Amino acid sequence: MPRSTVASIDLEALRFNYRLACEKAGGARAMAVIKADGYGHGIAAVASALAEDAGKYAVACIEEALAIRDSGLKQPVVLLQGVHAGPDFSGCAEYGFEPVVHCHQQLQWLTKGPVPRFWLKVNTGMNRLGFRPEDLQGVIAGLETAGQKHRLIGFVTHFACADDLNSFMTTVQTRCFEAATAPWPDLMRSVGNSAAHFRSDQPLYDWSRPGIMLYGASPMIGKSGLDLGLRPVMTLQAPLISSRVVRAGESIGYGATWVADQDTRMGMVAIGYGDGYPRHAGTGTPAAIGGKRVRLLGRVSMDMLAVDLTMAPEAREGDLVELWGSTVSVDEVAACAGTIGYELLTGVTARVPRICG
Repeated sequence: MPRSTVASIDLEALRFNYRLACEKAGGARAMAVIKADGYGHGIAAVASALAEDAGKYAVACIEEALAIRDSGLKQPVVLLQGVHAGPDFSGCAEYGFEPVVHCHQQLQWLTKGPVPRFWLKVNTGMNRLGFRPEDLQGVIAGLETAGQKHRLIGFVTHFACADDLNSFMTTVQTRCFEAATAPWPDLMRSVGNSAAHFRSDQPLYDWSRPGIMLYGASPMIGKSGLDLGLRPVMTLQAPLISSRVVRAGESIGYGATWVADQDTRMGMVAIGYGDGYPRHAGTGTPAAIGGKRVRLLGRVSMDMLAVDLTMAPEAREGDLVELWGSTVSVDEVAACAGTIGYELLTGVTARVPRICG
């Protein structure tokens, strides 16, 4: 019989969060970003759950888009990294994928076969991908010469600091984007990552791109998903498999990093970094048993971790421990591990079954 370590996926919470994104998008429509296997939740399940609401999906690469088509869904799919080989443009045209073109090599590939509907990426300061604003006139002229401009849907950019309400950079990038794309008012525009939905007076234009907020984790510095009105979609649970009293002066686990200052009842939980739980989540990281918050003790092992049962004296072997979910947010665990909720959700490994409900 397999262990009961599972990631339970609440698809109704996913739909709630998507609808909240639509409300916050105002006049824009929201394409559901479901890259990285639906942020670790299962791309097929996520795409199917949103099928009645989402007019477009967005993913990173063509293999993720093909997984959506394998689920029988027909919505347009935006490829945020575009394609990685010229022949893939033909596949995009065949399957209704909308690649984001972000470099001159991709422009060259467009001339080699069927041309799908596509977007152009504008680099407004993120400096990862995209054409500089001053290069757009030449890019558009080249598309017109090649007879491809009629396949251009519009422009996208990406914000570097939208999660930080104290940063002025998002305003700078927005102004840059507006000026760069102003000569083509008939084309659509898309700028809004999850964080942009929580910035007052931030224009989201035609299509926003909610990602992490769909899964209930926070895109904002200093705020949890619950603070923002989001519902957690993944509840990561594992069984308590043993308990014992550690005597004062005794230690727990590798490196003996935690030493009891008094007799302490502790328990071992069947989950570790081999399952994707963060190894750097040390003593004090919250978990919960039966709705009561407990804390981790010592180092996380590959397959196990220890929790202090002082605050849950009735806990017994076989009880399920919530590593994150409705009692303990993934954002809290991420903060304790020195990372972000995105990494934790996408990092849950394949040996943890996803159970959708």
